[in-house]
Amino acid sequence: MLSLPWDWPQPFTACYSAQPEHIDELRHVNNAVYVQWMEDCAWQHSISLGLGLQAFSELDRSMAVLRHEIDYLASALQGDALCMGTWLVKTDSRLKMDRLFQLVRPADGLTLLRARTTFVCVQLSTGKPRRMPDAFIEGYGRAWRDFGAN
Repeated sequence: MLSLPWDWPQPFTACYSAQPEHIDELRHVNNAVYVQWMEDCAWQHSISLGLGLQAFSELDRSMAVLRHEIDYLASALQGDALCMGTWLVKTDSRLKMDRLFQLVRPADGLTLLRARTTFVCVQLSTGKPRRMPDAFIEGYGRAWRDFGAN
C-alpha cells in the first residue's frame, strides 16, 4: 500500500498513467477515463478477494453499478502517475453495497477525484436483482470488516 494522503486507512490501490489516448480536447484526462479506472480498480479489488469472473459465473451472480456519485476536484495531465484507492464501506448483506474511491497524484499528493458507487447484486442469467450469495458476503465481508475496524 502506498503512503499517500488517503481519506481512509488501508485502501486497496491500483495505479495508472495518463496516456495520450486518455487526453481530451481540453488537454486533460477525460472524465470518462476516471470512471474506467474506477471500474478497473473495483475489479482488481474484487479479484483479490476471490470474487472474479469465474466465481461470478459459477454463482450466477454479479455486482452491477446502480449509481455513481463523482466529485472531479482537479485535472490529470498527460504523463501524470496516479493512484486510485478504494474501500468497501457499506452493505445491507442482501442486495446492495457501497464502494468509495479516491484518486491521488503521488507527485504532489493532490486528490483529483472522490466518488461513491452503489452496487446491486444481480442474477447473471436473468439480469434481475437477487440476494447476495454467501460467497459474496464472506469475500466482500473481509473488506467491510477491515474498513469497520478502523
